[in-house]
Amino acid sequence: MNREDLSFSVDGDRCAAWLYRPQGPDRGTIPIVVMAHGLSGTRRDRLGPFAEAFSGAGFAAMAFDHRGFGDSGGELDLFHPRRQREDWREAISFARSLPGIDPERVATFGSSMGGGNALAAAAADSRIAAAISQVPFLDIRQAHRAPLKASARMMLAALLGRHMPAVGQPDEAAFINAPGGESGWRRVVAGGEDSRWRNRASARWLLSSPFRTGHHAARLHCPWLVCVGDADRVARPGPAIAAAKRAPLGELVVYPGVDHFDIYDGPGHEALVRDQLDFLGRHLRPRSG
Repeated sequence: MNREDLSFSVDGDRCAAWLYRPQGPDRGTIPIVVMAHGLSGTRRDRLGPFAEAFSGAGFAAMAFDHRGFGDSGGELDLFHPRRQREDWREAISFARSLPGIDPERVATFGSSMGGGNALAAAAADSRIAAAISQVPFLDIRQAHRAPLKASARMMLAALLGRHMPAVGQPDEAAFINAPGGESGWRRVVAGGEDSRWRNRASARWLLSSPFRTGHHAARLHCPWLVCVGDADRVARPGPAIAAAKRAPLGELVVYPGVDHFDIYDGPGHEALVRDQLDFLGRHLRPRSG
């Protein structure tokens, strides 16, 4: 594996990143896939195997941590969707500046809420060549409907400016409290690479406009691969399927029996990676050196 530790700055805070480059002879300028989790997930939480697969196929890949999470600087556990999209904008700009990278062949890639951010980042940048959203959380309507008491505790935490667990049980005030969600995510973290993940994120953003990045789909300029598990209970698949069908260049793949976290190590993982490599090969094909 040819991986380099890098960092870039967003409003004076350092964002940590890993850059994966293809091994072998000089290929000239090559495409790059910019990658991140959503919410509190970090690059160490099984983004590496995807990046390794991409670099093995001839693409560079850069996985980064948002400010406040993982190895990045900034206020710990401070979360806001707008703030993460600012990180995406700077990550893409930084990736374009790297030696040997073709600045016109940049793709965005995200999981869960990161899939929503990957869509939004691509829609905001007319130079983005392609986007991938896996098990995407694009709309608050996809969330598990928590019991009333849990929902009330979540809103109280937001009103008081407190933090909440990122994952929890269905009766708990947590951002992800779908059945099986906590055990699924903790399995991902346990299988990661010396994870820096913390089960904590600020809640005040719940008082702002609802998270809805799916509205970008209808006017997205580039090819967009949407990978959906039909058994997903964390990000219910209906709104993501509808968004993929609205996108002019949308490509939808639905994986039967696959839940939100199966894509990292479950039965759908290998098929999903094959589909992503095929998509990148068609829309971001490397040029020979």
